[in-house]
Amino acid sequence: MSFAGLTGRVAVVTGAGSGIGAATARRLAAEGCSVALVDRDGDAASAVTAQCGRRALAIAADVSAEADAAEYLQAAVAHFGRVDLLHLNAGIPGPFGSFADLDVTDYDQVVAVNQRSVFLGLRDALRHFRATARPGAVVVTSSLAGLRASAAVVPYTASKHAVIGLARSAAIEGAPLGVRVNVVAPGLIETPLQQPLAEALGGEAAAAALRTHSPLGRMGTADEVAALVAFLLSEEAPYITGAVHVIDGGVDASDPMQIRL
Repeated sequence: MSFAGLTGRVAVVTGAGSGIGAATARRLAAEGCSVALVDRDGDAASAVTAQCGRRALAIAADVSAEADAAEYLQAAVAHFGRVDLLHLNAGIPGPFGSFADLDVTDYDQVVAVNQRSVFLGLRDALRHFRATARPGAVVVTSSLAGLRASAAVVPYTASKHAVIGLARSAAIEGAPLGVRVNVVAPGLIETPLQQPLAEALGGEAAAAALRTHSPLGRMGTADEVAALVAFLLSEEAPYITGAVHVIDGGVDASDPMQIRL
């Protein structure tokens, strides 16, 4: 299925070297977008770029650094002439364990990648759209952990709650500019991000049980999340902004996951 208004647009995707970011980059390229793929691992971004056709650009950047955040947007504009769409997706799982035993350095690292990068990306996007007087759309990746809590994944939970507030604030400011900002909140998705969780819960047996946790009886796929992101970035969703869109196979509706180690 193709969505209206994506062909010919220029998109920036962060965390595009794997998982949901890579799937989004491929989906947007298939929809006819030019795509700038941003990842701290430049080689990983380049590998995915090769799957996206000739209208794709790999950019190595630390999205949590202010200078890098500004530069990846500028690099995309310099290469493609403009930017219309952004998927601020980069994230790390961080440590699993007791709240009381959490190290502040680990906490700060997760907040920097998962939360600070979204603040920087949204701020620079709003500046860009204000300066160019062009409409645009942004999707931020939160998580089901942004709506629920667990004492076992505190930094991740805190950061994913925070990005919802950032995105909604940006949606309010962006509306008069013609800029829509939405949030996707994935549940358990088959990506490399799930491996540390499975290991923390006890290995393959725990991972297998986790895969059947949702009412649909399976984990979601990165491509399924990418399809939702593409829809929200498209002109099929012109009246949707400031909203959180859960994609979790029904977990939140039935029995919100509580991880205990």
